[in-house]
Amino acid sequence: MSIQMAILGILSWKSSTGYELKKIFEDSSFMYWSGNNNQIYKALLNLENEDLVTSEVVHQDNSPSKKIYTITEEGLKELKNWLVSSPEAPEIKKTFLVQLAWSDMLSNQELSDVLSKYENEIKLQLAMQKEKYRRALHSPNRSTRESLIWEMISENIISTYNNELNWVRETRKKLFENEGMEEKDKMNYQIREIENKKYIELISAAEPLGTENDALDLIALCWEHGINALMIHYTALSEDFFKLKTKSAGNIIQKFINYGIKAAAIIPRETIQKGRFKEMAMETNKGNHFRLYESIEEAEKWLLK
Repeated sequence: MSIQMAILGILSWKSSTGYELKKIFEDSSFMYWSGNNNQIYKALLNLENEDLVTSEVVHQDNSPSKKIYTITEEGLKELKNWLVSSPEAPEIKKTFLVQLAWSDMLSNQELSDVLSKYENEIKLQLAMQKEKYRRALHSPNRSTRESLIWEMISENIISTYNNELNWVRETRKKLFENEGMEEKDKMNYQIREIENKKYIELISAAEPLGTENDALDLIALCWEHGINALMIHYTALSEDFFKLKTKSAGNIIQKFINYGIKAAAIIPRETIQKGRFKEMAMETNKGNHFRLYESIEEAEKWLLK
């Protein structure tokens, strides 16, 4: 299927600018094109040349002019012809399967770590899809049947991630059932609720946090519980977090920012005041995504405001 058919589908719902089409592609879980400007505008140009869409430049007083695209009667006919054509079989294209195929050269621990990382990525995607489904962004909902169709599409995507999660767990179980390897309880945490506001308090971790994957574990945990506020105790952080040359802190903080998690770390005064880390602490505490505090009370107050 070409991006042109996806664009015609969107325009059959509502007239849109190229930028609006880009946002819909970016937010969609099943319209898989990157939505870069070149791809979209090239497709729109082809559609316009074939008289499947028309465009109108709308001038605005306090903003740049915008070009709005609308589907034509010919465009609607073309879209319907495609809708009744034979569907394509689903493609199975999973990079991880290629990676796993040659993993026998790894030790048990290395292979277990690879499976854990993949499992965490699935959890993160699953939580993200559930959140998209909850928000129902860019869903037409023009009729009861259309709402049900889009709901079933979301269920298809969510079930795919659930099946993948079950598969990777079953794979680990079969690979290591005779090895006596058990999954450690990675994180010791609790959910705090104050005046109907919640945050996750991470008290400790089996392996102190120091990598981007560790941050993804926490983000998946937050999304699993529908919470976007996180408190991290000093004991849950690795030594690398406090060594700026490792870039551990910067990488972890950036993940929290990218995924909309508000996080606060409880750090002893003597650590916050050390050398270059003090400079980083002063800088991060100016922002709205990640801050360092000496007390739980201060961190909680900021997290919940």
